[in-house]
Amino acid sequence: MKVALKVEGMHCGGCVKSVESALMAVPGVTKAVADLQKGSATAEGEGFAGPALVSAVEAAGFDAALAS
Repeated sequence: MKVALKVEGMHCGGCVKSVESALMAVPGVTKAVADLQKGSATAEGEGFAGPALVSAVEAAGFDAALAS
């Protein structure tokens, strides 16, 4: 399963790492990639829900929403 997110508030490579780390902390996520230029992130794995990803990114200090 692959879920895409829109992420606002990333301004540097450190922000990208923070978003990726937040996503990887969600149980079931096996791969997370954030894209600074596109303001997006994707998470891959099994057994997680989109809202959990949004919550994790928001807890890390960024605005997030499921991409349509």
